[in-house]
Amino acid sequence: MSAPSLAEQTYEKLCSDIRSRRLLGGETLVEGRLAEAMGVSRTPMREALSRLEGEGLLVRQANGSFAVRQVSVREFFHALKVRMMLEPEAAAAAAQHPDPPTRKIAALRARIGRLSAEERQAAPHWDADDSLHRLVATMAENPVLARMIESLRQTTRLLEMLRPFDRVADDAHEHDQVLLGIMNADPQAARAAMAGHLKSLEAFVLGRLIG
Repeated sequence: MSAPSLAEQTYEKLCSDIRSRRLLGGETLVEGRLAEAMGVSRTPMREALSRLEGEGLLVRQANGSFAVRQVSVREFFHALKVRMMLEPEAAAAAAQHPDPPTRKIAALRARIGRLSAEERQAAPHWDADDSLHRLVATMAENPVLARMIESLRQTTRLLEMLRPFDRVADDAHEHDQVLLGIMNADPQAARAAMAGHLKSLEAFVLGRLIG
């Protein structure tokens, strides 16, 4: 496997900075300063910033610079409601996949299991979260659905990044239940597990915001 390009490395570093909240919502990103700070030229930095804009993590401002996208509580819940409509059906479709990647699923279950004892959301949690939801969307074999889910997840994640809710153990258990339904080729169980996971997230976030 070839080494990641400079643009890819720059993109990964910026993603990590957003996820870890070293770059906060609304913060302006100046291309030249970022390139200098990261020791890269403007070309890979420009490519990375454009990619992050396309994925919904950054927004372009009137002066042409970028800023980390801010997501309101209202937008978070609106996006989550749509995820509740789409992702349970994606999970049910994944459970009917004719050739499921059993080794990949088993490896992901093992990764998720190692997260259950962690107290805070960090890079390993977000990486496993990405892997789970992207695997489900991919196994549904509907690229339009997969793109919609990814866009909605970017929206809900941005609020969680700014206000970490630290529900690693709950996520780990709920994700594992989704994978079990898929492994057992049980569409109803997979659908119910994903619906339960998203409703649990909704209730938890609401409780934290009210509390």
